[in-house]
Amino acid sequence: MKTFLDCIPCIIRQTLDSARLSTSDEAVHERMLREILRNAAEMDLRRNPPEMAQWIHRRIRRYVNESDPYRQIKDRFNRMALELYPTLRKWVEESNRPMETVVRLVIAGNVIDFGVNADLTMPQVREAITHALLAPFDADVEEFFRALSDARKILYLTDNAGEIVFDRLLLRQIPAEKVTVGVRGFPVINDATLADAEEAGIAKMFKVIENGSDAPGTILADCSDAFQTQFREADLIVAKGQGNYETLNDVDKDIYFLLKAKCPVVADDLGCDVGSLVLRRSIALTVSETKA
Repeated sequence: MKTFLDCIPCIIRQTLDSARLSTSDEAVHERMLREILRNAAEMDLRRNPPEMAQWIHRRIRRYVNESDPYRQIKDRFNRMALELYPTLRKWVEESNRPMETVVRLVIAGNVIDFGVNADLTMPQVREAITHALLAPFDADVEEFFRALSDARKILYLTDNAGEIVFDRLLLRQIPAEKVTVGVRGFPVINDATLADAEEAGIAKMFKVIENGSDAPGTILADCSDAFQTQFREADLIVAKGQGNYETLNDVDKDIYFLLKAKCPVVADDLGCDVGSLVLRRSIALTVSETKA
C-alpha cells in the first residue's frame, strides 16, 4: 500500500507524539520535527507508511539514546491484558457463537496501538472490547476457520504488545504444531517483540520467530532470510493490524488480515468505515486466482 497525501499529517503527528513519549526535552522535539518536515517534503509516496515510520523511529531512538523507549508502556499493557484474559476466555467459552466471539475479541485488541493513539487508556481498551462484541461485523468467520483447519503450516504475524495477549484466544484454537508466531525483530513503537511473546505466554505454547526488522509492519525485503523462508513455506498467513495490512496487502499469498480500521486512509482502501472490525482475505491472492 502506497503512502497517500493524507498520511503526511499523521506521520508528523506520530513523530511529535513519539518524541514526547520518549523524552521531555523540547529541544529534541523541535529537532525531530524539523528533520521529519524536511524529509516529508522529499519522501517517495510509492513507499508504504511503515517504511517512513521505521525511518522516524530509528531517529527517535538515536536522539533519546534508548533502544526501546516504549518498553514501560508495553509492559504495562501486557500486564493489563493478562489480567483481562481469563474474563475474555470465559466469554468465548460461554458464547453461543464462540468462533465469532474469538475473532471479535482478537480484533478488539488491535486498539492497543500507540502509533495511532499515544494517549490510550485501559478504560478505552475496555470500551473497544464492548464495541467489538456488539458492532456490525461483515465477515465469513466459518470460512476463516476452515482455512485454519485445512492449512498445514500457518504463520501468525502479531502486531502490538498487550494485543498479543488477545491473540492467545485465537491461537489456542489451532494445533500448536501447525503454527509459527512472528514478532518484530527489534523494538519499534509498541509493536510486539520476542520479550512480549514471552511475557504474554505465547512463547511457551508456540514456536516464535523474530522477523529481523524494526519496521512497524512486515516489509519482506527488510526481513531476515529465516523469516522470509518461513513466510514463503507457510500455507496460510494470519496478519494482525494496520501495519501488516499496509505492507502485505499486495503480496500474492494466502493472507487473512485481522484489524480495526483506525484511520481514514486504511478504511478507504478496505472499503469500510473508520472503526470497523475487519477480517479480510488477501485481495492480491483473489485477483491472482481470477487471472489464472
